[in-house]
Amino acid sequence: MTAPLTGLRVLDLATLFAGPLAATLLGDFGAEVIKVEHPVRPDPSRGHGPAKDGVGLWWKLLGRNKRTMTLDLSRPGGRATLLRLAATADVVIENFRPGTLEKWGLGWDELSAANPRLVLARVTAFGQFGPYAHRPGFGTLAEAMSGFAAITGEPEAPPTLPPFGLADSIAALTTAYAVLTALAGRDRTGVGQVVDLAIIEPILTVLGPQPIWYDQLGHVQERTGNRSQNNAPRNTYRTADGGWVAVSTSAQSVAERVMRLVGRPEVIEEPWFASGEERARHADVLDEAVGGWIARHTRAEVLKEFEQAEAAVAPVQDVRDVMTDPQYTALDTITTVPDPELGRLRMQNVLFRLSATPGAIRWAGRPHGADTRVILGELGLTDGDIAALEAEGAL
Repeated sequence: MTAPLTGLRVLDLATLFAGPLAATLLGDFGAEVIKVEHPVRPDPSRGHGPAKDGVGLWWKLLGRNKRTMTLDLSRPGGRATLLRLAATADVVIENFRPGTLEKWGLGWDELSAANPRLVLARVTAFGQFGPYAHRPGFGTLAEAMSGFAAITGEPEAPPTLPPFGLADSIAALTTAYAVLTALAGRDRTGVGQVVDLAIIEPILTVLGPQPIWYDQLGHVQERTGNRSQNNAPRNTYRTADGGWVAVSTSAQSVAERVMRLVGRPEVIEEPWFASGEERARHADVLDEAVGGWIARHTRAEVLKEFEQAEAAVAPVQDVRDVMTDPQYTALDTITTVPDPELGRLRMQNVLFRLSATPGAIRWAGRPHGADTRVILGELGLTDGDIAALEAEGAL
């Protein structure tokens, strides 16, 4: 079956997560993604985290469904070749500091002149303008600036940063959505446009109503650990065999089922129990009741009893558990991908299932520059042209 984005060509000029992951998401559903890397300074994600036999494993995930080529955009030959590529593309994704592409003669004016239908997605920490625009930045700064770190962690502990690229990943999802939105606009107008995405913004949207709470009420959300200000019981609880489970009671009916299950039905009759916000103010009472019951049962017993009671619970799992979890297995969330360098790989599957035009992982991340000559040949460059680019240092 033809994937829904088949025929879409994307040039991925970005590095380190947000921009490249956005390109990965497009490639998962059929877009032809060409990863353009510097000849001697490839995407640093190739070297991030553990490696096997000298091959970076993170890159195998981030680089999947991409052909790879090298090009030094700061050299005249590199610039000219990129413009030829852009003329054949639908989307360019980049994350250089504002002004860098312009310095190389590859700004929006030049790119859109080469291809008026092009969509240019510019993914930076702070956006293309404003007092911080030219500062270096990473997702960590967005996690700090947005308010995420301020509300994460225990009340008396320091603000907590996530141990993974949260802001970058949220920005990647948003960039993929923004690109498709811009392409939908192009379908109506016939011309492309620029997507200006600041990594500090999408995570702020995901954090919810904090700005409007502050604007209208002066309310500042504080750190509450695993508890919620909106409902209770809501926490992680340790089981008799040393495992952990997470319980959520966002719905009133679920909160009532939990209290009946743990043997405290009388609490339901308390006037404060009828409101999630009021239950949150009595979290100590509820946590004691729920945590005490869970502490007397094994994790398997807790999960079974909660399921029978139709109350919301989940085991706190590490990656070892995820790899064997029956629900993830049924969904094929962790799928197997053959790879010529490392053999059989298991990694996250595409993000969602489409019934008629599904996405797929066609291959894992390829070696640096593996497809350079093939891609340049498709552009019409001869062996002599390629040799000239190599002599210039553009490849």
